[in-house]
Amino acid sequence: MPFISTKTSAIITKEQELQLKERLGQAISIIPGKSENWLMLAIEGDIPMYFKGDNSQPVAFIEVKIYGGASSEVYEKMTAELTSIYGDILGIAPNNMYIRYFGSDDWGWNGSNF
Repeated sequence: MPFISTKTSAIITKEQELQLKERLGQAISIIPGKSENWLMLAIEGDIPMYFKGDNSQPVAFIEVKIYGGASSEVYEKMTAELTSIYGDILGIAPNNMYIRYFGSDDWGWNGSNF
């Protein structure tokens, strides 16, 4: 039940969107018990964003929400992979993105909770 939300100032082409979908689908398996089979994505590009008072470079805010939780070591590996993905596909520098993780034991689907 993972959800990855992307907000970025970068303009995202359809091809880049599909590349993100594919790479994020692979990356989610870094978190034990998670897979693309349950992954939901939201990808929003071309959003006016400022970081450190500046908007001259592309920036991103990425949220990874999961049912349950994971260790700091797992999140560290995920951060390295996400940084690589957004750098490779959208050209966003590692120091121009924030990545936030949320775990929850209360997660609803199909009219009830897990």
